[in-house]
Amino acid sequence: MTCELQPLIRKQSGPSRVVIGLCLGLLALSGCVSEERMKKADGYYQEGVAVLNSGDQQSAYVSFQKALQENPRHRDSHYYVAFIYAYQEKFDLAEAEIREAIRTDPDYPEAFNFLGQVLVKLNRRTEAIQAFRKAVSYPLYKSPDVAYYQLGLALESEGDMQGAKLAFEDALKVNPPNVPQAMVYLELGRVHYKLGEDGKAREALARAVSLDKDKNGAVSTEAKALMERLKL
Repeated sequence: MTCELQPLIRKQSGPSRVVIGLCLGLLALSGCVSEERMKKADGYYQEGVAVLNSGDQQSAYVSFQKALQENPRHRDSHYYVAFIYAYQEKFDLAEAEIREAIRTDPDYPEAFNFLGQVLVKLNRRTEAIQAFRKAVSYPLYKSPDVAYYQLGLALESEGDMQGAKLAFEDALKVNPPNVPQAMVYLELGRVHYKLGEDGKAREALARAVSLDKDKNGAVSTEAKALMERLKL
């Protein structure tokens, strides 16, 4: 948030008023949001999350916007507004909102991961890869396998099979996992297959099938199809 103090400074003259203007500028940098308004913003945010969980995106959007009116630097409200835009496939608007969340808090790995996914939708994979790498660079990120998995998919799409392989392997090291490991093994098997590493491909694909809870689902079906190709 920026406060419009510049006109006040221009109208004033004299050293003492310049000092006053500078002091006001420092107050502006501190946020210009009272504790009461911050609490109101938090309340609207919690309301938005509760409504969003019930499936009412429109009402949730209104609550998040109210939170941002009270505190334009409310990080998580920007994040969830971006989520709603992305769900509606308004990816340009989603990117703008998620970047606001990052400007508010540059140490926000979940936002960098989300930004990467939005950039993939916008066919800007080089930027997306940078965002995913930024996400996994935070040691306290609670679900790095989500970003590693997305990073692997982006690298695979860009033809960097070695990089994709490393990303999927890093995803599998996270315990407990946040991404179903059957999905990660499927993609790892696909990358091994593309690299001509047939033995490793079979091993990864078999692991995908064994870990897939839905034996007739998409993961098992695709893994088995790839295993059949390896027999040709």
